[in-house]
Amino acid sequence: MGNRRHEERGAALLTVLLLVAIVAVMAATALERLRLSTRLTANAVALDQARGLAFAAETLASNRITQLLRQNPGRVTLAGDWSDRPFTLPLPGGAAVLRVRDGGNCFNLNSLVTELDGVYVADPTAITQFARLARLLNVPSGEGIAAAAADWIDSDDQPLGTGAEDSAYAGLATPYRTSGTLMVDPSELRAVAGVTSDGYARLRPWLCTLPIARRSTININTLTPEQAPLVAMLLPDTLSVQAAAAGLLRRPAAGFADTQDFWKIFAAAGITDPLAERQTGVATQWFNVRIDVTVGDSELQEQALIDATTLPARLVSRQWGEIL
Repeated sequence: MGNRRHEERGAALLTVLLLVAIVAVMAATALERLRLSTRLTANAVALDQARGLAFAAETLASNRITQLLRQNPGRVTLAGDWSDRPFTLPLPGGAAVLRVRDGGNCFNLNSLVTELDGVYVADPTAITQFARLARLLNVPSGEGIAAAAADWIDSDDQPLGTGAEDSAYAGLATPYRTSGTLMVDPSELRAVAGVTSDGYARLRPWLCTLPIARRSTININTLTPEQAPLVAMLLPDTLSVQAAAAGLLRRPAAGFADTQDFWKIFAAAGITDPLAERQTGVATQWFNVRIDVTVGDSELQEQALIDATTLPARLVSRQWGEIL
């Protein structure tokens, strides 16, 4: 009889211990879920605050660009040290740092085509310029990449000489098709036939995807000597990167009055090209804005494109980074 009572007490104690363990596990799980929920809520609030700060910085940047262009709409220079200069916008709970730079000093991938009655047709001049830029940057197979990139955007399904249409991608391990429309981001080039990781890394700093099927006008008043390949690509192999950089270094402090003043530098050496002259200018119509927002321990980055072809300037696209 005594042994039986002892066994019953042992079983009851074991049951109590099991219940305590279960309750402890349930409590720990509930606390973890509460902690996670609180963390997610805090992140969501921080994200909303960060985006609010970014929107405020966008407005400030658009207003500043409008003021800059209204002062002298026909010429934009680096006077005032505005290009890529950090401007801090302190606000309650955080701060936004914005940087503005010329958004047209780049090779516009969407210029590889022209639009005719709603149809995108390859532009041989832009294809030649892109291939030339690739050669200047020591990217192999530049001609093939340029043609394939044009095929990626154009509306037909007939590959250019060294290009690639849908048939070139159909046999891949993960097949896909060309887009048949303008690129939204330069990263799309990574999907184009012939583009390697190394080639893309070399090309990326020089590329943009303006929302127009037209060659970008290079502003010789905001172009730095380090960006000389963007001038050299406009001509055949008659202008080296070094010569283009030397020409930019001769820019007056107030900038060139017009493009002729710049191209006169090379005329003495017999380097002239009316088409290249027409693709350069002394004004800027597109601006890139980078906004870095900090809210508490969280950060958010935004890249925006501002269209200043008409005033007031307006934001036409934005891309968000990730909050950390």
